[in-house]
Amino acid sequence: MADKKLKPREQAFIITFEKLFNPELTVDEIVQNAGECESVTLNGKAANMAKGIDANVEEIDKLIENNLRGWSKSRISKVALAVLRLGVYELKIAEKPAPVGVIISEAVNICKDYGSEEDKSFVNGVLGSVSRS
Repeated sequence: MADKKLKPREQAFIITFEKLFNPELTVDEIVQNAGECESVTLNGKAANMAKGIDANVEEIDKLIENNLRGWSKSRISKVALAVLRLGVYELKIAEKPAPVGVIISEAVNICKDYGSEEDKSFVNGVLGSVSRS
């Protein structure tokens, strides 16, 4: 995170991704730990998005599972799962969501930077399905 200034959405993805590996930590603890690194500055919007995801993770995961075709949640890569949680949160739960096309495009871009080619197309398809449901 030190090499470039990350957008709040990408920061929220990183917090959500970190939470997958440290489920015992709260989002506040993850944010605090990141803030202790001098080269990392977290945006308040990113922290709020990550807290919203964490507070609604069961509902978000249910929406993801309801839109999987031939997959189970356990088969999804951690990058794809974190991006999907962020995207579904923005599409279905956030109070002032961005336009659907922006949310999906940004999710695909995050997959380009952090995931695989398969993650990119998978996330695009699932978020497209969620947006229509």
